[in-house]
Amino acid sequence: MMRFYIVDAFTSQAFGGNPAGVVLLGMDGAFPSDRLMQQVAAELRYSETAFVQQNGPTEFTVRYFTPEGEVDLCGHATIATFGVLRQEGMLPDGAACMNHTLAGDLEVVIGEQVMMQMASPRVIDKKVDIDRLHAIMAATAEWPELPVEIVSTGLPDIIMPMASQEALQAMRPDMEALAAFSLELDVVGVHAFALTADGYTAHVRNFGPRYGIPEESATGTANAALTHYLQCRGLITPPATCRFLQGEAMQRPSVIVTTAGADGIVRVGGQCRIIGQGDLRV
Repeated sequence: MMRFYIVDAFTSQAFGGNPAGVVLLGMDGAFPSDRLMQQVAAELRYSETAFVQQNGPTEFTVRYFTPEGEVDLCGHATIATFGVLRQEGMLPDGAACMNHTLAGDLEVVIGEQVMMQMASPRVIDKKVDIDRLHAIMAATAEWPELPVEIVSTGLPDIIMPMASQEALQAMRPDMEALAAFSLELDVVGVHAFALTADGYTAHVRNFGPRYGIPEESATGTANAALTHYLQCRGLITPPATCRFLQGEAMQRPSVIVTTAGADGIVRVGGQCRIIGQGDLRV
């Protein structure tokens, strides 16, 4: 028997943010088989489900499964995981935890807003066929003078600038073509953004049909990658804090907070809300 939670991450309101499954395995509880974790993720049907093994008072190993397969890291499922541990009284405010993931060992600091360290940011030197990308994304021909780049802070995404919020919200991607394009470039998907002056750094949309996720309402890893992109383009100067609004097109508005440190470390954070829990009898 395994305890599971349904959690809305990057929001304080029920039915906002990005939902994730969280399965607690207990102190030194062994991970189930990969097949069983995949089945559980498919049964819960959220974009990601986190399986959490506790190794010590503030040390954890977390594995992440989408309905289609395992991924190295998931930002919103991590926020959901450590939010559950805090709200269930398993971790106090101010605790600095170690999260062992396939993307590396990452620090998570517990508070009303959970903040997680991301993997070392890097720009991946791969050429993106811009004309093909624009056709796949069914985007307008109006483009800002910013490049399209592949950036990773644990998971690689295509960072795609848009000229306006209107152009961003009007996109209607060809999901089958985008899944094939993402597979060719070995990326999770596309993270599109429009810079704003309305209290948010940018409004964003994220598409990952390669992993069975047509659109996500909040994406920690991709917004961390966008933060590094903005730093590389000289649009923010560390130490800097960014606020991204995502999920508007899905009627699940989410606020993702990121920081770019002078030490080169990018952190992602937000609040979460537990909306359900129970036991998996498997």
